[in-house]
Amino acid sequence: MKYKHAFAVGNLCMATGMIVMLGSLGYTLLTHIFPLGLPEFLSDISLMGIFVGALVWLAGARIGGRETIAERYWWLRNHDERYRRRDNHRYP
Repeated sequence: MKYKHAFAVGNLCMATGMIVMLGSLGYTLLTHIFPLGLPEFLSDISLMGIFVGALVWLAGARIGGRETIAERYWWLRNHDERYRRRDNHRYP
């Protein structure tokens, strides 16, 4: 898969996962706060939808290449001596 296609598919998966997570979370909260008279198994499925949405979001981040770049830069900034900023300010 080319980079452009992987980037687009990753963004689509991330957006889909976020929508599923937020929708499931909203449905779960609404059924627990207000008595809507809906079947109980839909609430359980909605609770599982939060985790499914998180997995889809993480898969999209992995496909789009966002996961590894953020980890690499975080590692360089915090743990690699060659790339760590020098603290040359007055206040220690």
